[in-house]
Amino acid sequence: MNATTDLPTPADLSATEAVDAAHPAVQAFAQAHAVGPTDRERAVSLALAVRDLIRYDPYQIDLSPTGMRASTCLQQGFGWCVPKAVLLTAVCRAAGIPARLGFADVRNHLSTERMRQTMQTDVFAWHGYTDIWLNGAWRKATPAFNLSLCERFGLLPLDFDGETDSIYHPFDKQGQRHMEYICQRGTYSDLPLADITATFHKLYSSWMPGTATASALAGDNFLADVDQEVGGTAVSAGTTPAA
Repeated sequence: MNATTDLPTPADLSATEAVDAAHPAVQAFAQAHAVGPTDRERAVSLALAVRDLIRYDPYQIDLSPTGMRASTCLQQGFGWCVPKAVLLTAVCRAAGIPARLGFADVRNHLSTERMRQTMQTDVFAWHGYTDIWLNGAWRKATPAFNLSLCERFGLLPLDFDGETDSIYHPFDKQGQRHMEYICQRGTYSDLPLADITATFHKLYSSWMPGTATASALAGDNFLADVDQEVGGTAVSAGTTPAA
């Protein structure tokens, strides 16, 4: 784990099993979407491409090494917050921009009633984002929630300008309190899959039962559940008025 004030290391540009930046599909995506003359512009373009071209789906969790690879997320066209952060990290590295993974525990993570009942909590551990080295500083980008999904939920999309951190969904469009960051778990040059898996099995025994690597919701349709629930109010773990 790296301190948030440190300089990039060779690991922040390297391919790993999960952050497979050398995979041909990852390389092609980076080449197509890293648009602009500066690293900042290219990183912004990549962040928005991963956010909006890869559909967010927290039902289809696969904690196997293959399921968590950047290339798998890209080829499937969907993923949840962690593999989408892995993908953004990989395409940044493929474009020559140092990047690493960041994690935090959050409350009121975007979800559905079926997901909350299965998780039996409103706390989502190991929410993933990407730390990108731009103009001499680490900048946080969260590519999880695609624009069309945010519109369905009544949330403001998380934009990234490459100059400030973009990790919060603190309020929805109606000014209701939404996501709350509880604690930071730090930044990593590679995916701490064993730690994530151990936490999920401990905290979410109904969601990730036993030693399973696949979510108990894998056979359900996230977007169908969203469409059933959004009838003029945001779907969250319980919104409260902003102070």
